[in-house]
Amino acid sequence: MDKIRYSVIGTGGMGSAHLQSLSDIEEAEITAICDMDLDVCKEKSETFDVPGFLDYKELLKSDLVDAVTIATPHYFHSPIAVDAMEGGLHVLSEKPLAVTVAAADAMVEAAKASGVTFAVMYQRRSEPMMQAVHGVISAGGLGTMYRTAWVEPNFRTQAYYDSATWRGTWNGEGGGVLLNQAPHGIDLFTWFGGLPSKVTATTRTWRHRISVEDEASALLEYPDGGIGYYFTSTNEAPAPNFFEFSGESGKLRVDSFGLHCWSLEKTMQDYSDDAEDMWGSPTVSDVDVEITERESGHTAILRNMTANILHGEPLISPGVDGLAAVEFINAVILSGGTGETVTTPVDRDAYESFMNEKRRTETPKAVARTTVRKTDPRL
Repeated sequence: MDKIRYSVIGTGGMGSAHLQSLSDIEEAEITAICDMDLDVCKEKSETFDVPGFLDYKELLKSDLVDAVTIATPHYFHSPIAVDAMEGGLHVLSEKPLAVTVAAADAMVEAAKASGVTFAVMYQRRSEPMMQAVHGVISAGGLGTMYRTAWVEPNFRTQAYYDSATWRGTWNGEGGGVLLNQAPHGIDLFTWFGGLPSKVTATTRTWRHRISVEDEASALLEYPDGGIGYYFTSTNEAPAPNFFEFSGESGKLRVDSFGLHCWSLEKTMQDYSDDAEDMWGSPTVSDVDVEITERESGHTAILRNMTANILHGEPLISPGVDGLAAVEFINAVILSGGTGETVTTPVDRDAYESFMNEKRRTETPKAVARTTVRKTDPRL
């Protein structure tokens, strides 16, 4: 096999970015597209000169593709992925993997049972700085972490939420900022710092006429005794973000000024226990972290997935890793919605019940305009 035959399922919005990226990969070719909108399906089919399908199940039976990328609304990620995997096709899902941890579990289990390649579009993992941060932490450069912090504000207008009936709804998205804008940051947060064992969160709908949260904050506890703080919203402008990880042997921070890393000559605890000077402080030195330029973005993830299928190259963003972000998101939403501390793994039945009630009691949304299918021009 010289090339992997791909189809993109859901070609509006992010699906268009997938199509463009696949067009730039030598070992990939687009051999079909799938979109439930007849006009969009026809237009993309003609643009790429490939068959178009309105029903993804017909695509899966067509024998035209080896792999699919899924860029549909969130609720459809899991059933499409499971059907594709059971049919022996490789799968890349847009973020987040699913709305609920139970649905994400089904994707992970199907991938394990079928043995296909399974990836998730967390393209920020491919960025040179994020690769450098992960390298420092995974090599033990900070020692045992005792504090994490992630602050990631965003901004969205009311016009954004009014652009489609599914935006900003429990029935359409399954959540607000946590399910839509925040997953990339949450993936990095859990990739670097691990999954907290306890989450005590506050969520609210503050500045937008939507039924889901546009702001969330959480206090975190980790299995080894570390603590953390998380914040996101769609209510701030300007919206620079920062994150920080503090460990027994060092500290790392990324903010608007770049990447900063420090190393302690002795661990925090050892210095505190051994110091004779009551006003003493550990010797701290700056660490020069090498940031190696590399391809990043959607194309990097899709090229990597293609190389994994053909050559066994390790995945940058394995689908199974995407479960952690859904776990974190569900924990924050459930804690914020109930006012109670939530432990991880999240109780699957409890979350399904919570979500079903949110969907059942939601007032259907009406918008004044036709759905606008437009990719964020800043991506």
